[in-house]
Amino acid sequence: MEKYLEYFNSGKEIIAGSEIHLHMVEYSNKAMKITCKINNSYNKPEELRALFSELFGKTVPDTFYVFPPFTTDYGKNTHVSKGVFINSGCHFQDHGGIYIGDNTLFGHNVVLATLNHIADPEKRANMIPKPIHIGKNVWVGANATILAGVTIGDGAIVAAGAVVTKDVEANTVVGGVPAKVIKKIDL
Repeated sequence: MEKYLEYFNSGKEIIAGSEIHLHMVEYSNKAMKITCKINNSYNKPEELRALFSELFGKTVPDTFYVFPPFTTDYGKNTHVSKGVFINSGCHFQDHGGIYIGDNTLFGHNVVLATLNHIADPEKRANMIPKPIHIGKNVWVGANATILAGVTIGDGAIVAAGAVVTKDVEANTVVGGVPAKVIKKIDL
């Protein structure tokens, strides 16, 4: 696992059909098995935390809370801090790494996408992983999408429906497609 995580975190191209790609497929199937348990029956909060600990491959904090359904196509490269809340319908594509700071809130149907396909049509099935870093006390509104390589600063707000393609400064509200600064948050 460490070898694969190291490769994904390096940002190197993932060649379709390669050993790395086959690992992705294998672990996608394992993630689907766990998310079926998460999404297809009622689980108490402590049961959900146990399932997410299994999914992420590390213990999630006792203050982690989620409203299923939730999907991911890997799981092993998501890192959550204390007080994180994930509302229903979220999808975290985490091969490139997802790092979430304390007390961050996700609205319904948020997408975090850490992979991009190659633009060259002959290599289109190949991918480039890049991490998403989300700071502390961030609020990501419903139906927002955050793309590979983006960092969201502490205290920022991503408006509902936004598509975030560039870094967001701390204590800033962004919205739109592509997301642009709406205002700074007065503290």
